[in-house]
Amino acid sequence: MKRICLLGLIPALAVYSCGQNASKQQAAATDTANFAKGTFGYDSVFLSSRDSLVILSAGNSRVIVSPKYQGKVFTSTADGDTGKSFGWINYKAFDGKPDEHMNAYGGEDRLWLGPEGGPFSLYFKPGTKMEFDNWHTPPAIDNQAWKLVSANGGEATLEKTTEMLNYANTPLKIKLARRIKILNSEDAQKELAITLGSDVKTVAFTTQNAITNTGDKAWDKTTGAPCLWNLDMLTPSDKTVIVIPYNEKAAGNVATTNYFGQIPPDRVKFDKGILLFKADGKSRGKLGMPPVRTKGVAGSYDAQNNVLTITTFDVHPNETYLNQEWRTDKPPFVGDAVNAYNDGPLANGTQMGPFYELESVSPAAFLKPGEKLVHNHTVYHFTGSRSALNAISFKILAISLDDIQAAFK
Repeated sequence: MKRICLLGLIPALAVYSCGQNASKQQAAATDTANFAKGTFGYDSVFLSSRDSLVILSAGNSRVIVSPKYQGKVFTSTADGDTGKSFGWINYKAFDGKPDEHMNAYGGEDRLWLGPEGGPFSLYFKPGTKMEFDNWHTPPAIDNQAWKLVSANGGEATLEKTTEMLNYANTPLKIKLARRIKILNSEDAQKELAITLGSDVKTVAFTTQNAITNTGDKAWDKTTGAPCLWNLDMLTPSDKTVIVIPYNEKAAGNVATTNYFGQIPPDRVKFDKGILLFKADGKSRGKLGMPPVRTKGVAGSYDAQNNVLTITTFDVHPNETYLNQEWRTDKPPFVGDAVNAYNDGPLANGTQMGPFYELESVSPAAFLKPGEKLVHNHTVYHFTGSRSALNAISFKILAISLDDIQAAFK
């Protein structure tokens, strides 16, 4: 749980600073015209008018980190300014009135805390009914800026100190920290034990996320404890499918598939150790897999744009994970280690996205004062020849691209 993953030397880092006044945003509007929407250049210009960004670089691979927007990795690319921007960004959220429930700016990798619901929820005030009107995202992970501690040689470190009151009326004093590192091609190959040919382009980054108990009382099963929660918001296509390998021999359900109502059977399938979930951004649904089932890896394949995405993350089958459901009548210390979400229209026809999410969660942070829990989460994107991507998919996800595509025809 407290393992630190150290990587080799990383290529140079560039830090860009821009003001946030109206003239800067007007200039950005002009500059974005130089790039097609959906490219890294467009998103870089758009975001630079609103924050002093940290841009990590490894050749043509780039990653945008934002101190103002909660230390998010907003997006990445494998092919420079004109390359595809992989993260989902909610452009309309930046200039509107702040939302009292959640400011959904987007972000390819954002850090949240759990539990969202249950008797130790961080999102509902004590005694309130667990319904949307009473749901509020803690400011430290919603709309408050983080401190940029360092930016050096391909990595950035950010932190935030905060206090929260959970549903059990327990005050929590917390320090959050993120170390974000871009991986070059050699790093990515080593971490995944694969070989990439010249016909594959890649971008990869790893986030080391830490939570420290800065109070004077221990967090336990009586007081409640938070957990770390990485959420990767990505842009879907009509031909995007999420893939989650799982342990067939583990006991219990493979996955919970009814968080927001039961996911229809024509959108989720699992058999022979592979869960497949249609991620086209057209039907709202969420699923979760317990720690004894997950193998610490998940991914997706966008056949329309020929993009293979892989995420790897820490998992501890013998540790305690938290229930995130908006109810207090379920065991609070039985929860998921990995989640996936497909966006879609709400009952009133409105929709935030479309986007989809790959998520990983740490165990509960049962920490004494001064103790720290660390959760590692890494994202890889690959583009290139179909045969090369197929080899990666088969090696890491244990399924071919043809079988992924055939699942929901």
